[in-house]
Amino acid sequence: MLGGSAVPTATAAPDSRLRTYVLVVDGCRPDEVHPVLMPRLSKLRDEGTNYPSAQSMPVMETIPNHVMMMTGVRPDRSGVPANAVYDPVEKTVRDLDRPDDLDATTVFELLRAKGLTSGTVLSKRYLHGIFGTRADVQWKPEPLLPVTGHAPDAFTADAAIAMIDSSDPDLVFVNFGDVDRVGHSDITGTTLEAARKAALAGTDAQIARVLDHLTDTGRWENSVVIVLADHSMDWSLPHAVITLAAALDEDPLLEDHYAIAQNGGADLLYWTGAAEDRDRAVGRMRDIVAAQDGVLSVHDPAELRLGARAGDLVAYARPGYRFSDPAPVSNPIPGNHGHPATLPIPFFVGGGSSRVRSGAISNAPARTIDVAPTIAALHNLPAPSEGWDGTPRTEALT
Repeated sequence: MLGGSAVPTATAAPDSRLRTYVLVVDGCRPDEVHPVLMPRLSKLRDEGTNYPSAQSMPVMETIPNHVMMMTGVRPDRSGVPANAVYDPVEKTVRDLDRPDDLDATTVFELLRAKGLTSGTVLSKRYLHGIFGTRADVQWKPEPLLPVTGHAPDAFTADAAIAMIDSSDPDLVFVNFGDVDRVGHSDITGTTLEAARKAALAGTDAQIARVLDHLTDTGRWENSVVIVLADHSMDWSLPHAVITLAAALDEDPLLEDHYAIAQNGGADLLYWTGAAEDRDRAVGRMRDIVAAQDGVLSVHDPAELRLGARAGDLVAYARPGYRFSDPAPVSNPIPGNHGHPATLPIPFFVGGGSSRVRSGAISNAPARTIDVAPTIAALHNLPAPSEGWDGTPRTEALT
């Protein structure tokens, strides 16, 4: 594994093979890729193919959408529906951050089967955890900030450059976490506006270092760069908090027989009582949850293709609200995602390769789940045995 921040001396690229770089600006909104805030990414977008209608996928959280990027399949096939789920074996709510939580084949395995290589540079501890050693080379994020659990973007860029120099994988998958972590601390999206802008500019500068290194080492003309976010961000004031546990506890059937996995703008609800009471209990939960102020909608997980780990119901918050369970103080974070307000994301394909269609705008509904099929199209990889759920974004390719 690569260490944290050492950057080897740049050397000339040894060959002309195609290289693909997937760069995720965690928590970025599409309007924030702006010439003033993010000049380098704006230039890359305008010189490549942009997807202004792009979206994240349910649940609009970090772990499931990174998994969808690298598998091309929905959560009912990958086993990863949200950041946090209720684990019936351990009888606790936990993050899906273990390698065996991921059930699907990734593009890392598909590349390896063809004799190609891959690497991950993921700034968040739980992302590094769920992908484990699936890629050929992995950076263990460090130093981790104690509250956020992520490595700052400067160290992430250092690690990406070091990996390019030392291993030069055919695919490098990078998560930059600063924008997301600053967004979580911004009370209304404007209170800490200067900090948010600084984070956007800082991430743009770190990505520019990586892109410049590709140019300096002769790799740029053979590179395809896919830039996107895993979700965008929504903000709520302190009073706009939805706590479902108090309302559910008032029902004698439900009290002490349910679990809630809180995911910011989404709550996953689980019936933990007797199986013969499930239908009646879930119906009661649905009615109670739908009646709460701030709740946008309540869904069967199958409707959203989330799979069994998502439990019995999924509730979404309205824009400007957040869930906080089991108590109103459980989620003090003002910036949240997971609900439909955080669907829009930036998504564009650029790079120096002749494979990239330049100066184009596509109205196709690109999604995080389309990244793996697009990588497969670039590197002539086979689809997984049951096919892709995503779509190769060949509009961006010549």
